[in-house]
Amino acid sequence: MKKILLFTVLLTFLSVTIFGQNTLTPELLWKLERLSLQDMSPDGNWVVYGQARFEVSENKGQQDLFLLSTEDGSSKRITAFESYEGNAQFSPGGKKIGFLSNGYLWEMNLDGTDKKKISDFTMQGFKYAPSGDRILYYKEVQYGKTTEDHHPDLPKAEARIIDDLMYRHWDKWYEGKHRNVFYMDYKDGELVGESTNIMEEPYDSPMKPFGGLSQVNWSPDGTQIVYTCKKKSGVDYTLSTNSNIYLYDIESGLTTNLTEDNMGYDKDAVFSPDGKYLAWNSLERDGYESDRYRIVLLDLETDEEIELTEGWEMNARSPQFSKDGRHLYFTSGVEATFQIFSLNIENGEKKQITDGVHNYYGFAVHGDFLIGEKSTMSMPNELFRVNIRTGEEKQMTQANTDLLSSIEMGEVKSEWVETTDGEQMLVWMIYPPGFDPDKKYPTILYCQGGPQSPVSQFFSYRWNFQMMVSDGYIVVAPNRRGLPSFGLEWNEDISGDWGGQAMKDYLSAIDHAAKKDYVDEDRLGAVGASFGGYSVFWLAGNHEGRFKSFISHCGLFNLESWYASTEEQFFANWDIGGAFWEDPVPESYKKHSPHLYAGNWDTPILVIHGQNDFRVPVNEGIQAFHTAQLQGIKSRFLYFPTEGHWVLQPQNSVLWHREFIRWLDETLK
Repeated sequence: MKKILLFTVLLTFLSVTIFGQNTLTPELLWKLERLSLQDMSPDGNWVVYGQARFEVSENKGQQDLFLLSTEDGSSKRITAFESYEGNAQFSPGGKKIGFLSNGYLWEMNLDGTDKKKISDFTMQGFKYAPSGDRILYYKEVQYGKTTEDHHPDLPKAEARIIDDLMYRHWDKWYEGKHRNVFYMDYKDGELVGESTNIMEEPYDSPMKPFGGLSQVNWSPDGTQIVYTCKKKSGVDYTLSTNSNIYLYDIESGLTTNLTEDNMGYDKDAVFSPDGKYLAWNSLERDGYESDRYRIVLLDLETDEEIELTEGWEMNARSPQFSKDGRHLYFTSGVEATFQIFSLNIENGEKKQITDGVHNYYGFAVHGDFLIGEKSTMSMPNELFRVNIRTGEEKQMTQANTDLLSSIEMGEVKSEWVETTDGEQMLVWMIYPPGFDPDKKYPTILYCQGGPQSPVSQFFSYRWNFQMMVSDGYIVVAPNRRGLPSFGLEWNEDISGDWGGQAMKDYLSAIDHAAKKDYVDEDRLGAVGASFGGYSVFWLAGNHEGRFKSFISHCGLFNLESWYASTEEQFFANWDIGGAFWEDPVPESYKKHSPHLYAGNWDTPILVIHGQNDFRVPVNEGIQAFHTAQLQGIKSRFLYFPTEGHWVLQPQNSVLWHREFIRWLDETLK
């Protein structure tokens, strides 16, 4: 009897183990390598890329650099420090690769030999001048006073003295430091002479927190630097998106604002190979961070400026010139996918190069091909070679091929659903591995954040659809009103109407799914983060019995308290309509705040929030949890004291996923 029992237990253990290996788990998600394109050699023969891996047990990760042949796809690891190596780029002659490790600049041969530390000071990013005689870099410079500066005799005092807004941003407190751009002379692998700060101002370039080296660039002859900066502070900074393109001339030391007439974002300027033109992304309206991304071209000899994408409704992001300067390449959304396009500068003709159910992100162009980062909902970033003329693709890296081959993924399908106002909406349906149409499945409505970021073919390490369906759920992911890649009107319909048509779109999507024989309409849930978390709170008071479970991560609960505590006021002013004390009071506060409908709450809800979320401060989550508890509703508060708007630490992330699934299993199974 004992032998039979032991055999049964062993068989059960093996079955669970094998099943766990065949579907995506939180632990397997963190075993996937994360790949990023760094640079292409001047001759187009090589690409250097980063490959990051994480150890959950150590709660940390590191990134190594690899060299890839663009011809045959062979690759070789060229760094193996116990640190994070990045910002890799080829020297102008293509003989060396420069990179940062722990903030220090290093160089090595292409095969990884002869590594040499170049800088004795740290930096956050650098670029070689195309002329080969200088580098630029950026680092933090202390401008503002700290509490200890004011009270040096109280070094252990724990306080912040705050006199203006923007004292915190996203997940960081302002400590008086700003990113400034510097340059130094460079010769034969050595930094020569003194550094020159081309800004010497308490402003940030690249802009915090998401700006990178695409916002700082050299002219081809190495005599000028172009950079992006929003030269505002305090209240002015929080009310405006007005960044500008600045051109610094090394010989004269003069700086010119090239975009002072445009009131919205201007950023990511690049020189043409002959130095005659500058192209950049420009958003027209001040305060509207989701305005249409235009490409503007400036003739530096005549001062003539034109928009190359005039009349085009889609975004055109991250422009870069072809080697001959005759074309610009950029990425744009197409029906919830991201594709690469070319634009003929002479006649304005646009051509879509890539096509398919995927996303392309960073890319590098050489001659008749490009190398780009490509992902799908079922595959994290890998590098692909694309024929520019035909669009033919070839996968060049296999960072996760072996691991993914052992994981059974759910099928991803798209459907077009009619909305309440007669429009057509693209909805992704993601099915569990081993899906059986003769069974009934619990189903989750996924609510996207933003509010204007598409539900595209991203592979997320938090809101991972394959992770959700691996536990036996169907996921319904609509591209509701307000999500880009479906035209300008669809994109802009969300502003000022958060609780309006977008919420009706969500209900249309879940009602459409509930009619399917294999969807259990008695086991429906809704989940989301940020604006998606807001959506969950709003649906909790307006769902008319559709849902049996909710999960809201970093959601906005009370628009009045949120307006008075968030840090970038321009976003709230544009999307909500202004402050709640204005006369007349904007309609959003009277109609669209989820707390107005909290008396209707009757459904279990998991609320998740991070202490360091300054975009949607933690009290929004606390209010929602208290509201549910005081009404006797089954509820749970998952609180992360060291995380912000995202959950970034490996062990915190694994815990997040476990609690996410545990809640769904408790309430929907």
